[in-house]
Amino acid sequence: MAGERGETTAGNEAKGPKAHKFLGSLRDALLAAGRDDTIPGPTPASGPVRAKPLSAAPVPGPIGEENPSPPPLVAKPEVLSAEEAARLARTGPEPKIPERLSRPSEADAPPTTRVVRPESPKPRPSEPEAAERTLLIRGKQKIEHGIFERDPVVGFLIVVGGPGLGSFRPIFEGNNTVGRSSQNRIPLDFGDEAISNEAQAYLRYDSSDRSFLFVPNLAKTNVVSVNDKRPAGPVPLQPMDVITLGRTQVAFLPFCGSEFDWSEISEA
Repeated sequence: MAGERGETTAGNEAKGPKAHKFLGSLRDALLAAGRDDTIPGPTPASGPVRAKPLSAAPVPGPIGEENPSPPPLVAKPEVLSAEEAARLARTGPEPKIPERLSRPSEADAPPTTRVVRPESPKPRPSEPEAAERTLLIRGKQKIEHGIFERDPVVGFLIVVGGPGLGSFRPIFEGNNTVGRSSQNRIPLDFGDEAISNEAQAYLRYDSSDRSFLFVPNLAKTNVVSVNDKRPAGPVPLQPMDVITLGRTQVAFLPFCGSEFDWSEISEA
């Protein structure tokens, strides 16, 4: 039994080197053919084998994964017709115009006419307008009284019935004519044709005794009344007496009287 084991061991030792040489030559052939990029470790029969660098060959990815880089696209040649080929042969290729130059710009647009009107200068205030500005006055100031531009107002007639309701007419110092025409000193021109056109009555203020008198014009056919009484001569007037002329009623409201008269201001 010992003899058989020794022979078997000797036989295996004799076959071992040949088997290693065969495997090493097979690996070398695979590396030379570029089929295996792995570098095998050293073997007992042969030394380390270095793989040749493969710069031009593509490196495949792991098994089961696709190559991420897509294949290059090849542009198809443009097919020209016979007419276009003949035109290109005569004139040559047309130059391409950039898109920014092909569009019309504002500089290439035809000029337009624009009317520019000068602004009108603002009027400057004249010297009289500047002098009419309101002045701030502090403290009590003395008021100067001049002369009357017209006869001063001493009372009023206020329309309380008929045409012109709510209107008023001033009564001036001295003798005042009352009628429908605007030529009268106290015109009641509100459309009441029952009032005489000229001087249907008189209304007088006397500054000496500060009294008012109403005097009807007896030459007129139209009748007047004071507080529903028809006077035949002068009638002294009191505040809020009602005078009827035609279809119009006016109330008497004095401004001057026993408490005030314009003479007090003129004398001061």
